[in-house]
Order: sequence, then C-alpha cells, then structure tokens
Amino acid sequence: MNTLSMVWQYSPITFITFTLILALIIGSFLNMLIYRLPLILKRQWREDSQQFLEELSQQAPLPEGVFNLWLPRSQCPHCHTTIPFWHNIPVISWLVLRGHCHHCKAPIGWRYLFVELLSPVLIFSCFNHFGLSEQWFLACIFTLALLALAVIDLKTMLLPDQLTLPLLWLGLLINTQQTFVPLSQAVWGAAIGYVFLWLLYWGFKLLTHKEGMGYGDFKLLAAIGAWFGWQALPMTLLLSSILGALFGIVLLIKKHSNRHTPLPFGPFLAIGASIYLLAGNTITHWYGLLLGAVY
Repeated sequence: MNTLSMVWQYSPITFITFTLILALIIGSFLNMLIYRLPLILKRQWREDSQQFLEELSQQAPLPEGVFNLWLPRSQCPHCHTTIPFWHNIPVISWLVLRGHCHHCKAPIGWRYLFVELLSPVLIFSCFNHFGLSEQWFLACIFTLALLALAVIDLKTMLLPDQLTLPLLWLGLLINTQQTFVPLSQAVWGAAIGYVFLWLLYWGFKLLTHKEGMGYGDFKLLAAIGAWFGWQALPMTLLLSSILGALFGIVLLIKKHSNRHTPLPFGPFLAIGASIYLLAGNTITHWYGLLLGAVY
C-alpha cells in the first residue's frame, strides 16, 4: 500500500494507467468466469445425471406416490406391506420375528438391529463422558447424526447435504458460546477440514484422472472441525485412514473387492470423530506417556 501511495503521489497518470489496465484484465477474467462457470457446472451435472440414471436403471424401482420421512407408514422394503406398530418395536420386534418380514418372510437386514442397538450405546457413552449437561445433549446429536451419515454412505456412497451442512452450521453456532472450543478454532477447523480434503481430492485427480472421494467427505470433515476445532482434525484423519485401510485389506483378503472397488470414506470419518470425542484426551495422554518412555 505504501508503494501505491507513493506512485499516486508522484505520478498519478502512471497509477491511473496501471489501475485501469488491471481493472480491464480483471473485467475480462470475470466475463470468462460468467460465461464458463455455468457451462462447466451444467456439463458436470449432465455427466453426473447420466451416471446416476445408468446406476438407477440397474436398481430396484423407486417408490411411487407420497414418500417422505413421515408418509407412508413403515413398510417392508420387499413386499411393501404396512408394518403394524407391534411389529415395529425397536430390537424386540426384530428378534421376535427373527429378522424376517411377518408377511412375506423376506429377511430384514442386520442394519436395522445394528442402528437400533448402537443408538443407546452412543447416548450412554456420551453421558458417561460428559455427565448430565448441555455438552452431553449436543454430543448425542453429533454422534447420532454421524451414525446416520455413516450408514447412508456405506449403503449408497452418498453423504447428503441435508445432514452435513446443518451439522456444520450447528457446530459453528454452539461454539459461539465456546461449548466445545472457542469460535475462532471452530471456524478454522471448518475451513481447514474442507480445504484439506479438497486439495487432496484435486491432487489425486490431477495425478490419476480419477476421483478419490466425494464432496460430501469435505463437508463432513468441515463439520467435525466446526464442532471440535482444527485440533480434532489430525487425530480424526489418522484414525479414519487407519480404519479405512484395515477395512479395505480385509475385503481384499476375503475377495469381496479389488483395488479398483470404491470404498466410502464417510463411515471411517464418523468413527474417527466419535473416538476423538469420547476418547481423544485419553489417547493423547497415553501417546504422551509413550513418547516420554521412549525418549
């Protein structure tokens, strides 16, 4: 700024000329941006839509009529028979019916039992860590949202914005009161979480011409950073990378996949963040003791 002030003071014409040329160059760039960016997005949407339609044609038909989180009532995913409330009691109904539909006898996946059992485990784990407090209530929201995202990603390779973005904004809002970390750390956590995976994604894509992960992963890590600050990111990424690698190795050994088979990263981010929330301080403490013993 001092240099520009000196140029303006001693040679206004030079300053005006330079500024005018720079402004014209920026205007030219903006025109290119205005023209090209919508076309780039539309091309990407078209390619994504074509890929989605190809995948959709190979799957079961989508439900017809009104279909949202509230309507219609719970149905068997196979025969679509409405499930009466006495067959819809968490855990108990699944065990009594031995994991099968009461009408068509088709098997109902272990996922339903797993989610129903893990939900109270997470809630009581958060209670054991935080006690009866505001942090406990918010930690329950966080871990249960991660559970939903992990299962959705594992099942569909999707991390819906309808869950990741509210989770991100909620993390920033609650930390205006320094609920888990100061707001500045939450903002930096959200920014670093998103940008780190974004850079990793583009580096991998430029080198291999393949996509290594989806944008939902960026938003999920940003949400984790918004809740617990940038300090949570290294441990979360380390744990999720180790767990993801071990899971991939197990699949390769059992020949359920090959090295080209895509694996969702969201479930491992969710597990890593949950471990950080409930045991991060303990892990850091033992790591410090281990380093002290070594050195």
